[in-house]
Formats: sequence, structure tokens, C-alpha cells
Amino acid sequence: MRTRIKICGLTRENDIEAAVAAGADAIGFVFYAKSKRCLAPARAAELRRLVPAFVDVVALFVNPSETEVRTVLDQVGPDLLQFHGDEPPEACARYGRRYLRAFRVGAPGLDTAAGLAEHCRAYGDASGWLFDSYSSGYGGSGLAFDHDLLAGLLADAAARPLILSGGLNAQNVGASVRRIRPWAVDVSSGVEDSPGIKNSARILDFVSAVQNADAG
Repeated sequence: MRTRIKICGLTRENDIEAAVAAGADAIGFVFYAKSKRCLAPARAAELRRLVPAFVDVVALFVNPSETEVRTVLDQVGPDLLQFHGDEPPEACARYGRRYLRAFRVGAPGLDTAAGLAEHCRAYGDASGWLFDSYSSGYGGSGLAFDHDLLAGLLADAAARPLILSGGLNAQNVGASVRRIRPWAVDVSSGVEDSPGIKNSARILDFVSAVQNADAG
């Protein structure tokens, strides 16, 4: 199986070009005002036009209002929604669009394998479950989490496609892929020079590391 790759938190034209050229399957735009990677919908719409066919655009939200989501849907036209906050299942499903549900592994209630698995099962209609580290923010911290907490999900035949995030970079993603064999990996800070400013060489190294892990 080939591990899919998402590069998240893109803010510049040349970074989109670098991600696409390296072979990314998806790119992520952040619509969370407290993030240094946050984009206005109009700016995201400009960048979205650079994304070619067969590369998905993912819109990331954290506890958004319905108006915020519908504005992005209307102006940007993302292929997938990603909910990275405390959104209940009905808030994720109300738009009738494919969505990813992110879980901050290690947060209260998500700090045991059993607790994490139970929480995930409430989002059985998600197109994927994304696992990030718990921090004071919502993603992009560069922190890793204990992958042993995914044990209950890896053994669950009913689990949704697993997307691994949190502290990944070209140096550690290969080992993580070999151990977990996730459906996809998601990286942001691990391919950056600073928040929102990607490094094309780091993107290429990351993609190559994933591909080498798949081959091995």
C-alpha cells in the first residue's frame, strides 16, 4: 500500500508548486484565526487555483461557526473539510461534505488507548481519523505523541482510514510509517523554515522518506 501525503499550512504560491512537484496527494489551508498559518478565504481561493487535478485541497477549521465554513465552501471549494477542535459529530456532518476528524492525542479523555478509540468511534462517518499531538494550540506545534495509544484503533477492523500527524519530519517519518502503516501522513512544521513558510528541500526529503518506507 502507498502512504498518502498531505502538506498542511501552505500560504505561498511557490510552496504549493513545491508540494505538488514533490508528489503530495493533498495540501491544507488553515482557517483558524489564532494560527500563524491562517488564510483569508479570498487569499485561499487565489492559491487554490494553482492546485492541479488529482491533488486534494483540505480546509482546516477549529471550532468554526457555520457561517465561516460555508464562506470557505463558497469561495474556496475545498475537496475535504478537516475539523481540528472540539466539534461534535453533528457539527462535522452538517455540510454534507467529506470530512477528516482530528484528535489531539494525550488530551484529557484521549490519553489512553481505550479512551481514544471510544472517542473516535463517534465519528464513524468521517473519511479519515487524523491523530495529532496535544498542545495548548491546535496543530502545527511540532510535538509528537505516544504511538502506543493507537493500539486499540490499529486492531479495530471498523476504524476509519488513519492519518498520522504530530511532530513528523524527514528524519522520523519513515520509522513511523513502517511501524503504524497509516493510510496517510500529514506534515506542517516539519517542512518549514518558520510558521507558514515551507522549505522545498524539506518537502522533497519528507516525501522521499515516506516513499522509501513504503518500498521497504
